[in-house]
Amino acid sequence: MGISNHQLHQEFPQYRDLIDELRNTNPKFGDKFNQYAELDQEIEGLELRDAPIGDDKLHRLKQKRVQLKDEIYQTLVQNGRGT
Repeated sequence: MGISNHQLHQEFPQYRDLIDELRNTNPKFGDKFNQYAELDQEIEGLELRDAPIGDDKLHRLKQKRVQLKDEIYQTLVQNGRGT
């Protein structure tokens, strides 16, 4: 199984500065950023250890990560200074 890096700065390099700015000035964005980062680390850890977790649970975790990433992306677009 391939393990990908899903850190937001790599997912949205055009919004690197805006991500940092919003993390520091927008508490709601900061909370979502932290939730995403924690969930991403949990998924990566499970994949690296080949942990005994059901496919359904891993799928749900990945779905939640995608949902958070979509919400974060929408905030970035709304505040948009992407290049």
